[in-house]
Amino acid sequence: MAEDLIIVGAGGFGRETVDVVEAINAAAAVPSWHLCGLVDDALTARNAERLRARGLRHLGSLEDLLARESRPRYVVGIGSPSVRRRIAERLDAAGFSATTLIHPQATLGSEVTVGAGSVICAGARLTTNIQIGRHVHVNPNATVGHDTTLANFVSLNPSSSISGDCVIEDGVLVGVGAVVLNQLTVGRDAVVGAAACVVRQVAGGSVVKGVPAR
Repeated sequence: MAEDLIIVGAGGFGRETVDVVEAINAAAAVPSWHLCGLVDDALTARNAERLRARGLRHLGSLEDLLARESRPRYVVGIGSPSVRRRIAERLDAAGFSATTLIHPQATLGSEVTVGAGSVICAGARLTTNIQIGRHVHVNPNATVGHDTTLANFVSLNPSSSISGDCVIEDGVLVGVGAVVLNQLTVGRDAVVGAAACVVRQVAGGSVVKGVPAR
C-alpha cells in the first residue's frame, strides 16, 4: 500500500519534487507514495493556481502540519538550505520522519549512500563512493564525482558540477552551472555563485563567484 507523503514548500522546487514522486510511482508496479498535498506558510496566488491546475492540495501552514494527529513521511522542497534546516529540525522534533526521493532517471553508481530527506532529480549523475547527507537537493543535470561527500542540507542547483574527492560541508548552496574542481572543500553555509569555477578552498560562510571564484 502506498505510504502517505507531504511535501513542505509549494514553490518551484516543491513542485519539481512532485514530479519526482510521480515518476517514482509511474516506474513502480505498485505506487510507493500517496501524496497528501503540499504545505506552505506563504502560498502565493500564482502558486495556488499552479497547484489547482495539477490537482494538488494545499494543506495549510507548517503549524497546521505540526498540529495533525497523523505523522506522514515528509520532504522539504525548499531551495534555501537554512530554511530547510529549520523546518526539518521542527518536524523531526515533533515525531515526523523524512524520506528519500530519487528520480528513476537519475544515475547513481556504486557505493552511493543518500540520507533521509534528500531529493535527487532527473538527469542527476552521481558516480562512485559518494556520501550524501540528510536533506540534500541535487537538482536536474547536476553531477557529483567520485569519492565526494555532500554533507547535510546541501543544495546543488541545476547543471552544477562537483568534481572528485571534494567535501561540500553542511548548508552549502552551489549555484546554477557552477563547478567545484577536484580535491576541494567548500565550507559550511558557503554560497558558490551561478557559473562560478571554484579553484581553491572556500571558507565557511563566504560567498564566492566568478571565474576563478573569489
